[in-house]
Amino acid sequence: MKALRCMVVDDEPLAVKMLENFISKTSFLALEASFTDPVAALQAIRSRQPQLVFLDIQMPDLNGMELSRMVPEGTRIIFTTAFKDYAFDSYEVSALDFLLKPIRYQKFLEAAEKARRWFELLESVESAAVQPAGSASAQQDSIFVKSEGQLRKVAFSDIRYVEGMKDYVLLHLCSEKRPLVTHITMKAVEDLLPAGVFMRVHRSYIVALDKIESIGGSYDISIGDTLIHVSDAYKPAFEQYLSQRMLR
Repeated sequence: MKALRCMVVDDEPLAVKMLENFISKTSFLALEASFTDPVAALQAIRSRQPQLVFLDIQMPDLNGMELSRMVPEGTRIIFTTAFKDYAFDSYEVSALDFLLKPIRYQKFLEAAEKARRWFELLESVESAAVQPAGSASAQQDSIFVKSEGQLRKVAFSDIRYVEGMKDYVLLHLCSEKRPLVTHITMKAVEDLLPAGVFMRVHRSYIVALDKIESIGGSYDISIGDTLIHVSDAYKPAFEQYLSQRMLR
């Protein structure tokens, strides 16, 4: 694939220079622009839609968390900050990674590699989803998952539930005892799976609705030997789903 188009946003000029230097050393990254003003950066990100943004969090006028919620859907974020307390928040907004200052090139490269893997997976899924001429009515029924160095075709019907574990996602399948492990965000998986067939019920879980066997009084979903609790943030959508399917 082509080099990832990226931008740097940090109100500290020295931090910008360091990231620019790191990007120049990394063959699969291409710097489009750098900014010390987050407001100007947001305008450029919206108009030019880079694939990747290295984004500081503590900035005046518009902090990185706020900015990350306003970027185009296809733009992914790698946060850079001197404050490790923001790490949890970075996963809440589906950042690809979180780099703690002072940043060493090795850590930068690991985060950049994660971004490259994410976009390679997205590219393979989009390519596989293209229907041949004359089959416009055909429905996509599978995705390709990059795991253990190969792309595995996984049917939607084979997925029982998806589990997020920090930098990884585990796909638990009906046909295999061991889950497939891949580098991707839960938000990306949620976007790839068909709505109405799968539902996110927790920050760390997406379930196949037809694999639910029972639901406890505290909204504990039973799928095989696994209990998955529906968290408060996802209860309204899940309750609506249930209300449309309950005998009264």
